[in-house]
Amino acid sequence: MSAGASPFTAEHDELRDSIRRWVAGELRPHATEWEDARWFPDDVFARAGELGFLGLKFPAEYGGQGGDFLHDAVWAEELARCGSGGVAAGLGAHTGIATPPIWKFGTEDQKERLLAPAIRGERIAALAITEPDAGSDVASLRTSARRVDGGWTVNGSKMFITNGVRASFLVTAVRTSAGGGHHGMSFLIVDTGQPGVRASKIEKLGWHASDTALVSFDDAFAADEDLLGTENEGFMLIMANFQWERLLMALGAVAGMQVAYEKTVAYVKQRNAFGRPLSGFQALRHKLADIATTIHAGRCVTYDALARFAAGENVVQEVTMAKLVTQRSAFDVMDTCLQLHGGAGYMREYEIERMARDARLGPIGGGTDEIMREILAKTLAL
Repeated sequence: MSAGASPFTAEHDELRDSIRRWVAGELRPHATEWEDARWFPDDVFARAGELGFLGLKFPAEYGGQGGDFLHDAVWAEELARCGSGGVAAGLGAHTGIATPPIWKFGTEDQKERLLAPAIRGERIAALAITEPDAGSDVASLRTSARRVDGGWTVNGSKMFITNGVRASFLVTAVRTSAGGGHHGMSFLIVDTGQPGVRASKIEKLGWHASDTALVSFDDAFAADEDLLGTENEGFMLIMANFQWERLLMALGAVAGMQVAYEKTVAYVKQRNAFGRPLSGFQALRHKLADIATTIHAGRCVTYDALARFAAGENVVQEVTMAKLVTQRSAFDVMDTCLQLHGGAGYMREYEIERMARDARLGPIGGGTDEIMREILAKTLAL
């Protein structure tokens, strides 16, 4: 396969058509309503589970579709067409970052008890790692778990947790031994339906329909059977899904840029100024040409990393490059598309302003641009 060539097959294309129809018919018409409500219904998870979209890459014995990472990549791309970054984030966090650790590291009991109902959309999951004082520096997390009869008590707080308000369980990074650094971290599955867990929604620039939460633990309980993976070796679990999370962000950014480009091309062709369509002005055509080039370049880098990841290669460098090159580009593209809409771009009606706000998280979430550059410097032996 040449670098940047599409890794998808005809089977993936059929799945794409199916997801696109669902997104257009059942998500897109409600985007503005859900953005205004700062929430979207939990029933959306159940419906996605009913259609098989929440378990595309998970084994059939747990209710999944038995597919591969490429099937999940199609899901990530098509969610970008739903009209709400918050809806895409909520669904994507459930399938892309919260449930994979249970699939990879969970016991059979945990997979039956948690993964299977999550695939059906009956239980909603959130990944709880980031803390108020520990963002990209995950080795500095302070939320602690102390051994008690039958399990652990958890104390501390987590910040910026997608699905943190609605989640029925949290895949939670905690410190289980004294000291600091990478050793001594573990993962516990914490049920939110107990008095010791409180979640409050955070207002933010974009992603309005998603519930991003500050979560606090006050002697919350996690049973022995809720330890995920090996005690004190949780850092490995954190690192295991980073590459996939960052690939998903790159895929979503490229797909989002494509949507904005299509909307903007349609607008400049039908909008007239000085007796001709806006597309008749060379300066505007050149801006659109630049956008198309940016999208293609981002897609090539991302698809190359995706194909290598799916083939089992070590792709830290390629994924980091894809994440870095697409996130800032996506915000810049959205800003340019807004500019090409003129005053209309600043209005809610055309939704370009929402796309610009939603895209601003890209250079921050999943590892900031600055962290991406530092990782790249290390892989390049600089």
